[in-house]
Amino acid sequence: MVQFMQQDAESLSRSRATGERGLLALGVTLGIQAFTSLAATATAVLAPEIAPTLGISTKLIGVFVGVIYCAAMVASLLSGVFISRHGSIRVSQVCVISCAIGIALVCGPSWLFVFAPVLIGLGYGPITPASSHLLVRTAPPRRLALTFSIKQTGVPLGAALAGAVLPVLALSLGWRVSLGMLAVCGLAIAAGAQTTRRALDAPEAAGSPVSARALLAPLKLVLQHPRLIELALAGGFYAATQLCVMSFLVVYLTESLARPLVAAGLALTTANAGGIVGRILWGAIADRWVAPRKMLGLLGVIAGGCSLATASFSPATPSWLLLSVCALFGASAIGWNGVQLAEVARQAPEGQVGPMTGGCGFITFAGVVIGPPLFAGLVALTGNYRVGFAFFAVTTIACGLWLLSRKSSPKGAGRATRAGGGSGLE
Repeated sequence: MVQFMQQDAESLSRSRATGERGLLALGVTLGIQAFTSLAATATAVLAPEIAPTLGISTKLIGVFVGVIYCAAMVASLLSGVFISRHGSIRVSQVCVISCAIGIALVCGPSWLFVFAPVLIGLGYGPITPASSHLLVRTAPPRRLALTFSIKQTGVPLGAALAGAVLPVLALSLGWRVSLGMLAVCGLAIAAGAQTTRRALDAPEAAGSPVSARALLAPLKLVLQHPRLIELALAGGFYAATQLCVMSFLVVYLTESLARPLVAAGLALTTANAGGIVGRILWGAIADRWVAPRKMLGLLGVIAGGCSLATASFSPATPSWLLLSVCALFGASAIGWNGVQLAEVARQAPEGQVGPMTGGCGFITFAGVVIGPPLFAGLVALTGNYRVGFAFFAVTTIACGLWLLSRKSSPKGAGRATRAGGGSGLE
C-alpha cells in the first residue's frame, strides 16, 4: 500500500513538473514571437512618418516588407539543422538580437536602411520552427492546435502593440527614438530568455555537420508528403493576405480615407486583437469539432469576404463599422496560423517537426514574399489601394474553397497522435 502511494506521489510530481515545463515553454515562445512580430511590423506602421524623412514613397513599404519575408523564407528553411545543434531557445535568442539590430539600422543613416529588412527577416524566419520544435515535446496531443494557436497569438499581439503604441510614441518622441526603444527591448528579451535555456533546450545533434544537403533536407521532406504541400501552399495564400493587411491597412486608411494616423493605428490594433481572439477560438474548435483543413477553408472564405468589405470602405464609412470589419478580418486573415502549424506538426514524421515546419515555412513565406510587392505593384499601376484588397480577396476565397473541397486527414494519422504526443499540460 505504501509502495503504491509512493508511486502515485512520484507520478503526480512528474506530471506537475512536466506541466510547469510546458507552461514555461509556451510563455517564453509567446513572448519571443510577440517581439519579432512587433519588429517586423514596426516600419510599416510608422511608414507615414518615416517616408517623408527619408524622402521615399510610402508605397515602397511593400518592397521593404517583401525583403523581410524573403530573408525569413530562406532562414526558415535553413533553421532546422541549427535548432537541432543548438536548441530552440538559443536559436530564438540569436533571432531576437538580429531583429533588434535590424530595427536599429532603420534609425541610422539612410544607406543602412537597405540592410534593415534583411536582418529583421533573418531573425523572424526561424522563430516558428524553433517554437514548434519545443512545443511539440511539451504540449498534450489533444490540445495541440490550441497550444500552437495560443503561441501564435504572439504574431497579432506584437502587431497590435505596434499599431497602438508606436504611432503615439512617434508623434511625441519621434520615430527614431521609438524604434530605438524597441531595439533595446529586444536585447532585454534575448537576455531574459537565457534564464530558461537550461530547463528547455535539448540539442539533439551537436556534432552533426552543417552541409548544403542538411540545410535543404527539410524542403525535400515536405515535397515527399502531399498533405504537407497542401498545408504549405494554403499557408502561402493566407499569409500573403495577412501581411498585406498588416502592411497596408494603416497607409490605406491615412492616404485614401484621410483617417488620422492614431485612428488608423487603432484599426490595425483592432484587426490584430481579432487575430488574437480568433487564433485561440479556431484552435479550440479544430481540436474538438471541426477538422483542421475544413477550419482553414472556412477561414479563407471569411477572410476573402472581409477583404472585399475593406476595399469598399469610403471616407463616410462609420468608425464602428470599419472597426467591426477590421476585427473580423483579423480573426480570419490573421487567426488561421495556429491551426495550420498544429496540423503540420501532426503530419510531420517523428522527430522532424522543427525541420518540417521550416520546410513548410519556406513555401509559405514564398507567398509572403510575393504578396506585399504584388499589392504595391497593383497600387502603383492603378493608384488605388482598393484594387489590391479586391485582388487578394479573390485569391483567398479561391484557396478557402479549394481546402473545403479536399478530404480531411484520417483521424489519428498525425505525428502527435501516433507517437502519443509529448507530455505536458494535460
